[in-house]
Amino acid sequence: MSALLRPLALAAALVAAGTLSPAAAQAAPADQNAEILSTIQRDLGLDADQARVRLAADERSAVTARTLRKRLDTRFGGAWIDSSGTLTIGVTQPSEVDEGVRTKVVQRSESDLDAVKSALDANVAKAPRSTPGWYVDLPTNTVVVKSQPGKVAAAREFVASSGVAASAVRYLVTTEEPRPLIDVIGGNAYNIGSGSRCSVGFSVNGGFVTAGHCGSTGASTSNPSGTFRGSSFPGNDYAWVQVAAGNTPRGLVNNYSGGTVSVAGSQDAPVGSTVCRSGSTTGWHCGTIQARNSSVTYPQGTVSGLIQTTVCAEPGDSGGSLLAGTQAQGVTSGGSGNCSSGGTTYFQPVNEILQAYGLTLITSGGGNPDPPTGCEDPEATYNGSLASGGQTYEPGNSYYQSTASGAHVGCLVGPTSADFDLYLQKWNGSSWAVVAKGDSPAASETVTYNGTAGYYRFRVHAYSGSGNYSLGVKNP
Repeated sequence: MSALLRPLALAAALVAAGTLSPAAAQAAPADQNAEILSTIQRDLGLDADQARVRLAADERSAVTARTLRKRLDTRFGGAWIDSSGTLTIGVTQPSEVDEGVRTKVVQRSESDLDAVKSALDANVAKAPRSTPGWYVDLPTNTVVVKSQPGKVAAAREFVASSGVAASAVRYLVTTEEPRPLIDVIGGNAYNIGSGSRCSVGFSVNGGFVTAGHCGSTGASTSNPSGTFRGSSFPGNDYAWVQVAAGNTPRGLVNNYSGGTVSVAGSQDAPVGSTVCRSGSTTGWHCGTIQARNSSVTYPQGTVSGLIQTTVCAEPGDSGGSLLAGTQAQGVTSGGSGNCSSGGTTYFQPVNEILQAYGLTLITSGGGNPDPPTGCEDPEATYNGSLASGGQTYEPGNSYYQSTASGAHVGCLVGPTSADFDLYLQKWNGSSWAVVAKGDSPAASETVTYNGTAGYYRFRVHAYSGSGNYSLGVKNP
């Protein structure tokens, strides 16, 4: 068996890891929100059964993509879902091709493409106004640079001045003119100062996240009342608002059908996945992810790292929530077109906001994990909270000393629908070395290591998703 698992082994591994139930491996989930399903049917032209099957397939594809991204590392060329709903994994070495998961040999890894795009981002000052943006296009293994009609030469000059390989770039002629959707309400409305309005994106500990162009740091809000504690735009398009006492953040999104959608986590969905957006101007609309890591040039400047989608939006939807099923994806930044003729809408990824400000997403269950399991009567238990991509060390951001040989056991329970990893490290006299690890795609991990006397510590890493964790440990 090569680096990619064969079909039955892959399914078994995912079930064993706890990221895919045996039933979900065979059939579509039966508890999908009715409003999500009906809107997908309306916007994507599917019937009820097709919508359920598509969402279930997207979920399985997301799990597979996360698993193989970890396994392939620098050989990973990205993951995408085509119009037929089939997942493809890009690989840079032919030897990685295996049956069971469709693969495509590509010239550049995902990290290579991100580096090309980063070079363009670093040269944004030289980007002409006729170039409305650029993004990593995984299916073609290139970085796409957009250009208004008749202005491709100017786009080529911009690319050349950025020092990137011409072969890694292709050009797309578009009439797109992105703009921030600032003077609108999306999700639940809130007011900034005495004038403009925007939308709540997702609830976090102490408040909510939203679009950065909605308000600057220190600006006050009403309904709910609060204060912008951080804001970045352009460059980024994110902000967070700390709400005043009496306002209660909840892990819910308005579905504009008289109900709400529960937020279960913030796992990134692959390119091609079905997503839905909440906004007060146009309500609840769905589409698909076209690209991640997209740069868009607004009149105020360029914003990088956005999610590009086919979901429609109009003024009034700014700051609102983007979901893949019940997984938070991003907040509405801006776009072009409308919900009559269609258009392109961009979203600031929610996990980047959580990581930038050290925030924790509030889920419908509160994001609290169950007590540690797998370690009977742990000698010590440590609790904490991490944003996606964050890490910490236990005990207490420090280490412990073991004076005898024996078993070191750690049992980590992370938030539902997240991927938290656990590493045991030992001091070797000059640095910390990993001696045991649990890095499956699951939320919970267990590590056991029979070691000699010395200094040890546990590293908890939120590979994706955010929330509370609990770590039970035993040592000699």
